[in-house]
Amino acid sequence: MAMVTTGLVAVASLLLLLAGDASAATLALYNKCGETVWPGIQPGAGKEILARGGLQLLPNRATSIRLPTGWSGRVWGRQGCRFDAAGRGKCATGDCGGALYCNGAGGEPPATLAEITLGASAAALDFYDVSLVDGYNVAIDMRPYHGSGANCLPAGCVSDLNSVCPAGLAVRSGNRVVGCRSACAAFGSAEYCCTGQFGGPQQCKPTTYSRLFKRACPKAYSYAYDDKTSILTCAAGTSYVVTFCPHRR
Repeated sequence: MAMVTTGLVAVASLLLLLAGDASAATLALYNKCGETVWPGIQPGAGKEILARGGLQLLPNRATSIRLPTGWSGRVWGRQGCRFDAAGRGKCATGDCGGALYCNGAGGEPPATLAEITLGASAAALDFYDVSLVDGYNVAIDMRPYHGSGANCLPAGCVSDLNSVCPAGLAVRSGNRVVGCRSACAAFGSAEYCCTGQFGGPQQCKPTTYSRLFKRACPKAYSYAYDDKTSILTCAAGTSYVVTFCPHRR
């Protein structure tokens, strides 16, 4: 079930309406950007595809989706998309195979990811984060709604990382930087991808590029083993609000 409405106040209303009871988690998506965002939703292995895996969200609009117990997956914002009447087309960033409805497919990097694994029981915890491991395309704020726990806190990358993206990582559309690739995607070396001799938390350490990401977005994953400062937890049954371009007025 999904509903669309206008404005920030409406996000809370949607959560209250669709959550129904404390055990039912809800995901609200709110677009504060000055342009349309096409959220993509990819489930974890064996999990349900929600909202056909993708939708259109106009500026200053919000939508809310019921999350099944134990669901896991990721959400990202596609930008610069054009689709025909049959839902075929292309996005400048975050494209999922040229389709409006991603239907389980992931987004093409660079894409800022909001990731979540819901607890499978009332006694379990939700785990969530915002990740730049696949690069960055749009600012995201992810925060729990009516959640509890000492580590039940906002996550996100709310800075405009495109404005400080190194030339070797930048993805351009005309004269405009529309995305910032990860060093792994840009250069493919084991050091940046945490593979081969660097394939573990003791071997794979922050690099110049991941430190730049971390300085800009201290509440987001900056590279594959950035766990200690990036994974957050809430009691199961918490709902979440993911806002695109959160600081835009």
